This record gives sequence, structure tokens and C-alpha cells, in this order.
Amino acid sequence: MPPVLAAPRPAVVELFTSEGCSSCPPAEIYVGELAQRPGVLALTFHVDYWDDLGWRDRFASPAATQRQRAYAQALHLPSIYTPQAVIDGGQEFVGSDRRGVGAALEKPRNGVAVGLALQQGAVVVDLPDQPGAQPSDVLLVAYQRHAITPIGRGENSGRTVEETNVVREFHSLGRWSGQSRQFRADTRPLPAGATDVAVLVQPLGQTLIIGAGTLALH
Repeated sequence: MPPVLAAPRPAVVELFTSEGCSSCPPAEIYVGELAQRPGVLALTFHVDYWDDLGWRDRFASPAATQRQRAYAQALHLPSIYTPQAVIDGGQEFVGSDRRGVGAALEKPRNGVAVGLALQQGAVVVDLPDQPGAQPSDVLLVAYQRHAITPIGRGENSGRTVEETNVVREFHSLGRWSGQSRQFRADTRPLPAGATDVAVLVQPLGQTLIIGAGTLALH
């Protein structure tokens, strides 16, 4: 029987979006509102498959597209699309679906306690002893709290979009299998525009997120 995970954790909203997608600005606005809510960790991942359709998104990355494809496989979806919101790694909605996303955020959440601190130029992550926990990736996500981008071409040509919690880079710090463990990540290689980091604890196969936390870099 799996252990009871008792530490409260934020709800994690991952928006897969693109500056080249005309349906995405309303979802971006909604995520900006969610980011202000206590108990919600909202992140925007800019995918790169819109980049050849008139406008190259300066925040787009193949890694974001790969993460979205992994969710499509885990959630048994026939394809990927924008804007897509994934809640806690276990539910997905059109990113501008305020009713669906809002209802998904209502339930209480417990999980693995994630300790975060800045020490001598490094992000230090402490995870507790949790016997029986599923083997999980510990993902470090560096993000930029705010950006404003004038769009010169493509579907959003002539618009200025306001972007919130833009993921600039993310990578695994290693695996956690329920034993007390500490991870460290040097902040110097992180993108210059990154203002904060989030840590996600997610079982292998990119399934339901069991731990999350965030920390300002400055």
C-alpha cells in the first residue's frame, strides 16, 4: 500500500503555449491570474512547433515540446495542441477553459515536502525520508516571472503579449526513491533572465506530480 503523503503542496499548472498561436493570449492572461493565487504554481512552457509558421517565439524550446509529447503519451491523448494546461501532471484542459481548470484546482493537495534554499550560489533541495514512495525525477525549472513581447508576424501580428512565469530552462537534478536526500544546483549556468526556480517531484513516466516548491533567485 502506498504511503500517505501528508505535506501540503501547491497545485501545479503547466501551460503549453506559443507566441505564434492566436488562441494562446487568453490562456496566457488566465495563467497570469492563476500565478497570483496562493497555493498555485503556474508555469508556461513555450513549444517550438509554431516557429516555422510566421513568427519565431524567443522562449520556445524543443525540450518544452518533448515534455508536452510525454504528457500526451501518459494521458493517452491522440495529439498535442496549444494552448494546453496540464494540472498536477494528471489532468489536461484547453488552457483558456476557466471552468475546467478552476474546478481541477479546487481539491486539496498533499505530497512530499520539498525544502528549498539558496546557499552560496546554489539552489539546495531537501527531500525527506518517505518509505514506499515511487521512484521520481526531481526537476529544476528556471523561470522568468514576467515578459512583454511585441509580435511582428504570424497569427498574432501587431499584438503585444504579456507573459507570466515563462520557463527558460529545465533539467533533472536526479532521482529520488523515498530516501532522505539533498540535491544542489549551481545558479550561475541558469539563464540571465530567470528570476525564480521551481522544483517538481514527479514519478517516472511523467505521471501525477507528488511534490512541488518555488524559490526566488534574487
